[in-house]
Formats: sequence, structure tokens, C-alpha cells
Amino acid sequence: MLRYLAKRLAYYLVLLVAAVFLAYALSSAALDPRAYFEEKHPRPSAASVDRQLTALGINDRTPVVVRFGHWAGGALHGDLGRTIHDTSVNADFGRRIWVSLRLLVVGSLLGMLLGVLAGAWSAVRQYRISDRALTIGSFVLLSTPVFLLALFLKNGAIAANQASGHQLINFTGYETPGLTGGIGAHLADWGVHLLLPTLSLALTGLATYSRYQRGTMLDVLGSDYLRTAEAKGLSRRRALLKHGLRTAVIPMSTLFAYNFLSIFTGAVFTETIFGWHGMGEWFINAIRESDTNSVVAVNLFTAVTVLASGFLADTLHAALDPRVRG
Repeated sequence: MLRYLAKRLAYYLVLLVAAVFLAYALSSAALDPRAYFEEKHPRPSAASVDRQLTALGINDRTPVVVRFGHWAGGALHGDLGRTIHDTSVNADFGRRIWVSLRLLVVGSLLGMLLGVLAGAWSAVRQYRISDRALTIGSFVLLSTPVFLLALFLKNGAIAANQASGHQLINFTGYETPGLTGGIGAHLADWGVHLLLPTLSLALTGLATYSRYQRGTMLDVLGSDYLRTAEAKGLSRRRALLKHGLRTAVIPMSTLFAYNFLSIFTGAVFTETIFGWHGMGEWFINAIRESDTNSVVAVNLFTAVTVLASGFLADTLHAALDPRVRG
């Protein structure tokens, strides 16, 4: 198993380099930091703009391969460059990454767990009222964009707060500024602020995973090995949990890994709607300002998280299916 995982890790490292280079090349081609400086008032001279762009490492008159090599050399030493405002990209990256990871990890894991359980339960109860209700609910969620779902949740929280006359649900920001108290108070505060943005991501994940899990579970229910397990004395429930669900979950591990990118895309809107100053909000602002180094830093974060999810999926796949360990 270790040999298999080592090969997969090497493969992902190559993919990471390729993904970051493509992100850098596309960002350099699509964004125009020169125009950002030239539109300032009073308008700086062309020589001044060139000096600023060169100092930031984003001068479009320098070949993109040379620029990427300079940026990559700094990144290998932990330096992600300077923003278009001549501040450290590392400072923004370090501040925002934990905000986004808090939301992404909780939202994706909760959506996957609930989706797998709901899909398996729906398959066992095929064509019953509960199965049909879950199917309808899943398709409604799948047809609802993440930003619209987030707005529904936010407006619902506003209505609930107004009806009660109290701040029952906090939906702005990821923590209460100036909060005092111990670690318990801060954890509770984080949990309250996580509730709505996490739900906006987890509900979409639940709908997606439940549909796939229902299909894979239905394939397993009619299998010979499941009937054999029951014939040997295992109860129906025990056979489903020990043999059926384990087999049906294998395809879901791969889906989880490569669905992480769509979760991050949804988080871009979710962070903006709920006032989370994370990677999604930073990405939108960086594009608006043609801040190439910041855009590449966000793409680096996305590539690492997606590929790390892929490696986790390979690990789970190897643990669940001994045939892939050779």
C-alpha cells in the first residue's frame, strides 16, 4: 500500500507544478496590472510604471517563463511575492487560509457524510415515500445555485431575528469582534457563525452525494456476495453495513476528491454573501485589481487542496479495496 501511495504522491506533485504554471500563465495573459497603475491620478510616467511592475515581478514585458521561474524560486523558499499594493502576499494568504479551510473542511465533510448516509438509506427504502421525498428534495437543491441558497438562508436568518426581536443567528463574518472569554466561548462563537455558510455548502454536497450513493448502493443490494453473507447468518442490517455499504462507498471516495473544486467555487460566493474574509473574497478582489501574484496564490491553494483531496481519496480507496494496492 505504501508503494502505491508513494507513486500517487509523485504523480500529484507533477500535477501541482503543471497546475500552478498554467494558473500563472493564464493569469498573466488575462490580467492587466499595467492598466491598474496607468489609470491612477495623477498618471505616473511609463518608466515609473515599468519600475513598479518589475519590482513586483509582474512586468508584462518580461517573458512569462522568466517571471514564473522568479516567482517559483521565491515560492519554494516560502515567499509568494508582493501584492499590487506592494504588501506581502504571504500575510494575506496566512490570514485568509484558515478562514476558508474552516468553512471548506466542515462543509465538504458534513455534506459527504450526510449524503452517503441519505443515499444508502434511500436505496434501502427504494420507491417508498421517504425515498421519493429525498429524491425530490435532492433535485430541488441541485437545481438551486449555491449563491441563491446562501441568500435564502441569510434572508431566513434576518426574518427569524426580526420576528424574535433578538440576534438568534449570527450570519455576518466568521467571529464576533472583541469577543472576551475562554476557548469555549470562542468555539461556540465560531460554531454559530459557521452554521449558515456551512449549510449552504453542505446541502448542495448532500444532494450530490446522496444521488450517487443511492445508485451505487442499489447495484450492491442485488449482489451475490450480499446474499451469501445473509445466508451465512448475518442479519440484513449487519450485511448491509459490513459488506454492502463498504463496497458502495468506494466510487464515492473519488467523487469526493474531485468535487472539492466545485465546493471551493461555491465558497467564493458564500464568503462574499456572509462577509467571510477568506480566499474566495480575496480571489474576487485580486481579479478586479489585476493582482497577478494574489490570483496565483489562490490558485496554488486550490490546487493543493484538490490534489490533497485526491491523495486522501486514493488512500481511502486503497484501504477499502485491496485490489488497487499492488
